[in-house]
Amino acid sequence: MKSPLTTKQTLIKIERLHMTFKKQINQHMKISKLLLIVVLAFATSCEKVIDVDLETAKPRLVVEASINWYENTTGNEQKIKLSTTTDYYSTTIPPVIDASVYITNSSGDVFNFIQEETPGTYKCNSFVPVVGETYNLTVVYKGEVYTATDALLNTPTITRVEQKNDAGPLGNQTEVKFFFNDLVDETNQYFARIDDPYKVIPEYGVIEDRFFENNEMFGLYFSEDFKTGDTIKFTLNGITRNYYNYMNILLAQTGTNSAGPFSTPTSTIRGNVINQTNFDNFALGYFRLSKTSVEEYIIE
Repeated sequence: MKSPLTTKQTLIKIERLHMTFKKQINQHMKISKLLLIVVLAFATSCEKVIDVDLETAKPRLVVEASINWYENTTGNEQKIKLSTTTDYYSTTIPPVIDASVYITNSSGDVFNFIQEETPGTYKCNSFVPVVGETYNLTVVYKGEVYTATDALLNTPTITRVEQKNDAGPLGNQTEVKFFFNDLVDETNQYFARIDDPYKVIPEYGVIEDRFFENNEMFGLYFSEDFKTGDTIKFTLNGITRNYYNYMNILLAQTGTNSAGPFSTPTSTIRGNVINQTNFDNFALGYFRLSKTSVEEYIIE
C-alpha cells in the first residue's frame, strides 16, 4: 500500500500539472493563431475581382408585345417595347428606336404603333380588342421583317379574396388567396402576376385547369412581411398552351432553385416571333393577347 502524499508533495504535483497544462494551452494558441493567419490570408486573396473576357454575340431583337385588355376599359391604348440583347457586363438595355411596328386583324384593319418619348416604346391609341379574334404582329427592323400571330383570349373575373394570418410552417406568414371560376367547357391556362409592396420585381406564375376544369380556382401567395394596410395586387390573364409552355420554361430558368455554378447552363428560349427575312437571325420575346382581370387587396 502506497503511503499518502504530504501536503508539500501534493502542491508540487499540482504545480507540475499546472505548468504542463499551461504549455499545452500556449501550443494550442500558437496553432490557432497560425490557422487564423492562414484563413485571413485566404479570405483576403478571395476578395480579388477576376474579369472574364466573354465573347459578345451579335445583338438580337427583343420583342415585348403583351396586349392586355383590362376590365372596364375599351382597350384602345396599347404599348409594345423593343430592345436588343447586349453583353453580359452591360448595365443598360439598348432600346430600338427606328423600327416600324403594326398589328392587323382578320379583317385587314391596321393598328400602327408609333415610337413615343420613351425610347424603345411604341404606342397605339386606336387598337380594337375582340375576344376570339386573331391578330398578326409585324416588326420591320434593319431591313428585316419579323412576324407573330396569336388570338385574343378571354379571362375570368377574380371573384373573391381570402386572408389567413397564421400560415406557413411556423405560422408566422400571411396567406392571401385570389379566387376565380375556370372558363366553362374549355381547356384553359392562365398567367398570374402578383405585385408585393416589399419586392421590386413582381412574382409571376402559370396555372392550368387540368384538375380543376369548370371549377373554382385560386392563386396563392405567402409573405411574412405583410402589415395591416399593405396593398397586394393580383393580375390574371388567359393564355394559350404555347405561351404556358414558354413561360413555364422561362420561369424555371430564372427561378431561385438553381443547382449551383456547375449546373447545366440555360438554353435560349424562342417565342413565337419569326424572322421572315433571315430565319437564323431570330428574335427573342413573345406576342400574346388577352383580357386582363385585376384585383387589389388591402391586408387586414
